Amino acid sequence: MKTRAFNEVTLEFPSRSSNESFARAAAASFAAQMDPTLNELEDIKTAVSEAVTNAIVHGYPDSIGKVVVKVRICPENTLEITVRDYGRGIPDVDRARQPMFTTGGEERSGMGFTIMESFMDKLAVRSVPGKGTAVVMKKRLAPRLKAAK
Repeated sequence: MKTRAFNEVTLEFPSRSSNESFARAAAASFAAQMDPTLNELEDIKTAVSEAVTNAIVHGYPDSIGKVVVKVRICPENTLEITVRDYGRGIPDVDRARQPMFTTGGEERSGMGFTIMESFMDKLAVRSVPGKGTAVVMKKRLAPRLKAAK
């Protein structure tokens, strides 16, 4: 059952590496309405950057495809971010989530999912080979006290 969102935005863009910084900044700008701390904002930006980079590098290694980022503000001060591609998919999600595992060559660290997990409260990965991958990340932001007038 999907949680009802108070507000949401969906971004769609080609899987070009130049769009990674756009996605990161757009997600952070949207999340800003929740009044996150600077640390929370950096966590969100880092996790989005990793997820979008994975979609670009691993989802479409030899072509340009579509990446969709959905950012939702949910109850209990929770931010939900979904990064989806329609590329080659992941044959073994459990193996792909292991630290240091990569299909991206020597220049890749294999730490993308580990980094996402460390900066977010929840991470779910769904993938179908040949159809794409969806990464759903959730982070509950600390409630901020409003200054008394």
